[in-house]
Amino acid sequence: MTDAIINLETVNPIEFFGINNNKLDVLKRKFPLLKILSRGSQIKISGQPDDVATAQGKINQVIKYLERNGHLSENYFAKILGDDEQGETPVEDPINNDILVFGPNGKVVRAKTANQRAMAVASEKNDIIFAIGPAGTGKTYTAVALAVRALKNKAVRKIILTRPAVEAGESLGFLPGDLKEKIDPYLRPLYDALDDMIPSDKLNYYMSNRIIEIAPLAYMRGRTLDNSFIILDEAQNATDLQLKMFLTRIGSSAKAIITGDMTQVDLPKNQKSGLVKATRILRNIEGIAHVELDEADVVRHRLVKHIIRAYDKEQAKEEQRHEEHAKQKEQRSQDS
Repeated sequence: MTDAIINLETVNPIEFFGINNNKLDVLKRKFPLLKILSRGSQIKISGQPDDVATAQGKINQVIKYLERNGHLSENYFAKILGDDEQGETPVEDPINNDILVFGPNGKVVRAKTANQRAMAVASEKNDIIFAIGPAGTGKTYTAVALAVRALKNKAVRKIILTRPAVEAGESLGFLPGDLKEKIDPYLRPLYDALDDMIPSDKLNYYMSNRIIEIAPLAYMRGRTLDNSFIILDEAQNATDLQLKMFLTRIGSSAKAIITGDMTQVDLPKNQKSGLVKATRILRNIEGIAHVELDEADVVRHRLVKHIIRAYDKEQAKEEQRHEEHAKQKEQRSQDS
């Protein structure tokens, strides 16, 4: 006799077991000589080694199908279990799949736009991704989903999420509380994304055991971040030196996504964003991908697209006026 435990963390258990466990009953009928028990998001099977190995293979095919497609009918579930002649059941290419991860209560987190899907494709082929675009395009949310998927698939051992602690018109010093309490509001979008993708009890476990770590960018100095999926959010508020520091922390078995919005730089006027320089000088390095998101990727309120468009037009006008003013000034200088 032998035992095997199969983890269903990467799929929606309800889709696997079925309503009222109807798919689980199909599985038990397919393998009557095995003892099959479901425990939360796990399946335990016991029996003769050959039978257990066969059942494991079929169950893994079902899991693979659900990871790609998110839904599986009872009839097709039975077909996969009973298909002994055709071998592997055809499934969608994971690169072309919109589903990124399953959250609590069966929530499906998808890549909703073409450029969000481009981020998912880039993460399969590259170790560093720059995802640049305006507010509301899902840069951070998609990046967190890709990190959670990598953790659930055991492709990495931990997730590290970081942002520069830069005020958007407010001063950290006037906020109440200790340093952590002052910093947490700036990291709240990262917490919100994680809440959508990981059950609260498991998220608390991950956080308390530093499997998921959220910290200001300054805390990355001196570290080597290996076997990790690292996200630098709001990177437009990182200086040149800070961004270089972050990029040189990345270990040999790590992935990183750097997100930013060039139109929302909150640095003091005497400091320049390091993101502009980084995206320029790292453009043609193999293993580093660049994804540009735009107003077509906005997944917030429909008016956000119009707001972004209006600000872009106004910025273009201001740049044009600035250029004309500079030309007039230069002309006057030459005339004098």
